[in-house]
Amino acid sequence: MTEAVIAERDRLRIAGPVRMDDAAAIEAGLRALLDAPPAALTVEVADPGSLDIGPSWLLHRALATLTARGTSVSFDGPVPEHFAYLDGLAARRAAPAAAETSRASLVGGLAALGRRIELRGQSWYEALTYGGQLLATAATRWTSVGRLRIPSVVRHVHETGVQAIPIVAVIAFLISVISAYIGAQQLRPFGAEIFTVDLVAIGVLRELGVLLTAIMVAGRSGSAYAAELGVMKLNDEVDALESMGMNPYELLVLPRILALVISMPLLTVVADAMGLAGGAALTSYLLDLPWQQFVARLDSAIGDTTFWAGLVKAPVFGVLIALTGTLRGLQVRESSRELGRLTTVAVVQSIFLVILADAMFAILFLEIDF
Repeated sequence: MTEAVIAERDRLRIAGPVRMDDAAAIEAGLRALLDAPPAALTVEVADPGSLDIGPSWLLHRALATLTARGTSVSFDGPVPEHFAYLDGLAARRAAPAAAETSRASLVGGLAALGRRIELRGQSWYEALTYGGQLLATAATRWTSVGRLRIPSVVRHVHETGVQAIPIVAVIAFLISVISAYIGAQQLRPFGAEIFTVDLVAIGVLRELGVLLTAIMVAGRSGSAYAAELGVMKLNDEVDALESMGMNPYELLVLPRILALVISMPLLTVVADAMGLAGGAALTSYLLDLPWQQFVARLDSAIGDTTFWAGLVKAPVFGVLIALTGTLRGLQVRESSRELGRLTTVAVVQSIFLVILADAMFAILFLEIDF
């Protein structure tokens, strides 16, 4: 300990200047007092102006602790200059009581609510802006085939459609096998196994084929759209296109939407075919139903609108997936963390919108007897 700081049993004397370098020494002396607190302590500071803020804080904290333990603390001479500032800080920390805490909680809750409302309003505003710019661009750019960006559309059709055929086909086949198995097990006690063909055919053609395809495309292509455009936003590529006088909606958004509008019906046809194949394979194995009888029953089970009821949904689902993916991609700001969050949001919202639209189609078809 520096010779300027002398800690005794009931007296603490600071005879000389104490700087930041002496903080460890004064802390050691104060620790000895805290370990065996006296009944009364007299503090003498020879030169209060020579006590730096760091040692002053250590001394102030130790004296407050001793006071809380019942030690009577007094000063023999002037109080260090920094104590007034430290006393003010301590008073502000001790001021909030139960009423202040509840007030802070209320203010914090209102602030959080305001931030959520602001973010929601900003998201809606960006969605409206996106929709308006997209409609304006489509109205002016799609006036001729030469302005459709055919090479870009073909590339996206290949990526979202052709490359997705294997996974869509496998999923549709397996789901149809599962549906046929469950249907056969439930119908067997009634001797109605033959109606398994009706169950598989109507379920796949009207609902399962297009719905499974849309969900797979949303997870595969919707996330890809959001990630691609999000990375372009982070790299300022979208701003670079605008600075060169090019329309990002014409170059980046419309080709992707058109590609999914083309790809979704084709993938739905593939899913329908593989779904029927899966049902035929399961009924042939489980029910010993010949292929010829399956086809004959299939022809009588499906109506004129069964196939089209599923196919007309495909372009609508494609538009919803493409719009959601591109919108969330263009909303990426500032960081890669935001990119990951909005990509996840794009997938979740795409699937939600697809299922919501499918429910609305079901109600519509019921009303018009389609």
